[in-house]
Amino acid sequence: MGWLQSLVYVVALTALAVPLGEFMARVYLGRATTLARVLGPLERLTYRAAGVREEDEMGWKRYGRSVLVFSVVGFLFVFLLQRLQPLLPLNPAAQTAVSPDSSFNTAVSFVTNTNWQGYSGEQTLSHLTQTLALGVQNFVSAATGMAILVALIRGFTRRTSHALGNFWIDLTRSTLYILLPLSAVLALILVSQGVVQNFDPPAAVELTDPLQTPEAAAVTQQFLSQGPAASQVAIKQLGTNGGGFFNANSAHPFENPTPLSNFLEALGILLIPAGLCFTFGAMVGDRRQGVSLFAAMLLILVPAMGAVHAAEQAGTPALAAAGLDLSGSDDQPGGNMEGKELRFGIAGSALWAVATTAASNGSVNSMHDSYTPLGGLVPLLLMQLGEVVFGGVGSGLYGMLMFVIVAVFIAGLMVGRTPEYLGKKIGAFEMKMASLAILGPCFAALLGTAIAVAFDSGRIGVANPGAHGFSEILYAFSSAGNNNGSAFAGLSANTPFYNTALGLAMLVGRFLPALAALAIAGSLAAKRSVPAGAGTLATHDGLFVLLLVGVVLLVGALTFVPALALGPIVEHLGAAH
Repeated sequence: MGWLQSLVYVVALTALAVPLGEFMARVYLGRATTLARVLGPLERLTYRAAGVREEDEMGWKRYGRSVLVFSVVGFLFVFLLQRLQPLLPLNPAAQTAVSPDSSFNTAVSFVTNTNWQGYSGEQTLSHLTQTLALGVQNFVSAATGMAILVALIRGFTRRTSHALGNFWIDLTRSTLYILLPLSAVLALILVSQGVVQNFDPPAAVELTDPLQTPEAAAVTQQFLSQGPAASQVAIKQLGTNGGGFFNANSAHPFENPTPLSNFLEALGILLIPAGLCFTFGAMVGDRRQGVSLFAAMLLILVPAMGAVHAAEQAGTPALAAAGLDLSGSDDQPGGNMEGKELRFGIAGSALWAVATTAASNGSVNSMHDSYTPLGGLVPLLLMQLGEVVFGGVGSGLYGMLMFVIVAVFIAGLMVGRTPEYLGKKIGAFEMKMASLAILGPCFAALLGTAIAVAFDSGRIGVANPGAHGFSEILYAFSSAGNNNGSAFAGLSANTPFYNTALGLAMLVGRFLPALAALAIAGSLAAKRSVPAGAGTLATHDGLFVLLLVGVVLLVGALTFVPALALGPIVEHLGAAH
């Protein structure tokens, strides 16, 4: 049943991604859609209120400046809301001001679409901060990534032009026609499954089995946090955000109560990134190009799903040595169930772990810190590949296109021909920018890890000694540097050191690749189109798919295998003996 669940997931993802991708292409190309007839007046009103003209297109530098200015304003807004929340309304639990370093980390995290959280949401943030700060950024940070991707696609399609479109229009259309409607539908479904959606204070519930404190005082009640969770959960999945309303994230029954909600939320994680592959094919005028990118991503995703499922179902040597039955049956799930919810089991947990780290989502329905060494290695490696296996909305595909540029360059070197992609010559400038986009997050992850293990302020947060403790630090900086946001959960990261260091890693991981992609877009848009010839590399067939997958895996292996050898690999070898 576990393997069947994974098969149904892949089939459903593919079946939904194709029409969604075609629809998104129509949105970005400005063609008529049913939603445009309904929401068109609101779109035009937004432009008039903001002073934006549809015909006013931007070069890559102006487009990049708009991205940065918008992000800075968003950062300041989220930071101030956290600091001022005791003075603001919709704070029924009387939450106090968030510390400056945690406010900085959270503001950077949500503006960069990372959504790393070093705190417990229900014990730290007011309803106003959850909705107006985090909820809004869940939409606009995702829309920013989608806008950057669309600008890069225009770089491939335009000839001798310096215009890449208008950031504000791309941002508005991404939010209004794609993210908002999909989130509204998913939120209503989640409410039907029992996900909470209100503005109430914590509810007092009588305990069926009262307790006593060490001082012999009777405890007869517990308090259950509530709030506008369903609306935030929907966009946290669809926008590959991942930040949880509750500290337990999608393992919490108020966020993810049933197997159906689990499947739909996991499907939402990859839906838009998968659909954007087909958007790319439609916008460049060759749908085979989008299919080849989708196939390359799927070729990495499916084996990863199988590897995690197999590792967790096999359990651990320690459990086997204790004489426990690790085989699955009608009476028990078997395998390694530590840190997993019984209502999801190993299959639902493994599927989610792979989806959330393949995309830059970061939500969790199980604790990755409790996975077997090999089961935890796969999510870690998926992030370290650059979040390009579908990846974040927009950012995943423009990250994969950086690898495409490297792949066609390598292929060109093999045959002694100037590399081309979609009729554009790939030159030294494009290679430099692609290298920056690929290596920047790697640098942030490895340098941050090295600093953390070298100083007491980094080591003091580790809950487990030895190789596993190193894996916790490596996971944290890999997550931040690649804008994922998930954690191994054994690291106490809400400290000034980690809040600052991880925040800086998030900034590098978001804006260096984004600006490099825009620079490539500007360079390509200014070039003439080169007609395809007999020696032109076909970039839509199986051979190119395998070449692209090989380049992605090779770069990840060369960069991170030494670090992985010090963490999960040595932990696995130690556990086996």
